[in-house]
Amino acid sequence: MIHVIAQIQLVPDSRKKFLAEFNQVVPLVRAEAGCIEYAAAVDATSDLERQHRDPDRIIIIEKWETLRHLQNHLTAPHMLDYRERVGVMIQNAQLNILDPA
Repeated sequence: MIHVIAQIQLVPDSRKKFLAEFNQVVPLVRAEAGCIEYAAAVDATSDLERQHRDPDRIIIIEKWETLRHLQNHLTAPHMLDYRERVGVMIQNAQLNILDPA
């Protein structure tokens, strides 16, 4: 199994539009072969002092059966189209691809 954590820093005030685009592609991604989990998360409201909250940060959490499934996902036509639509909303992105420990 492959875990993917993508941290996306958005252009200020674009979170609502980004999440609308993301939520449109979710059913297509979850229907892909090998997809175990695919979801977006935002910083929770809490009183934990160590938490750094950023309203312009989105975390995408993914799990795939194999690296080949992830590679196929990254080149799927709906993902190429999605990245084209959201590209102008993204300031920076960091992708971590992880094996279970």
